[in-house]
Amino acid sequence: MKEILVKPAQRAVFEHAIRQNPIVQLVLERAPQLELPDWYLGAGCLTQSVWNLAHSFDPHAHIKDYDLVYYDPDTSYEAEDAYIKAAKELFSDINAEIEVRNEARVHIWYADHFGKAIEPYASTEDAIDSWPTTATSVGVRTRQDQLKLYAPYGLDDVLNLVVRPNKRLVTREVYEAKAARWAQSWPRLTVLPWDETEAN
Repeated sequence: MKEILVKPAQRAVFEHAIRQNPIVQLVLERAPQLELPDWYLGAGCLTQSVWNLAHSFDPHAHIKDYDLVYYDPDTSYEAEDAYIKAAKELFSDINAEIEVRNEARVHIWYADHFGKAIEPYASTEDAIDSWPTTATSVGVRTRQDQLKLYAPYGLDDVLNLVVRPNKRLVTREVYEAKAARWAQSWPRLTVLPWDETEAN
């Protein structure tokens, strides 16, 4: 898909918000030590950091986990497990769930978990393109003290507290369950009904 250009002012607001979350900061600082190929910290932990700031909540309130994703053509369980164990040691002092996943392996287990088969992803960015909502389809990583941002649907929905389905992959049932759960935690969210949104 074609990535939507992120306006500098939006990027500044977004970066300021996620940097208020000390867990995000620690993961971004330490993750390069794992040498994960094509990695990003992404999804809910970033978007929900923004939402927490907008609600005047603790920066890491209601955040279930921190998705540290990467893309390794070695799709063996053993290769992924080695990274998971290394991350567990690296982040052992952080009181949060850091979930490490190889996006090149997702198609192997997706059908068992979600009931339908998917094509293999071509890259980490390809995976992010398919995440369940436009607001959570976002990833960041550090490179030489610079923050690289990948936000294929832009940051409008993130910053405006809008929950919109990304219909490339998510089902209506999964979307509506997520949206309802999030709305309980972040009451200022605007949740768009499935039927009133277009396919991405």
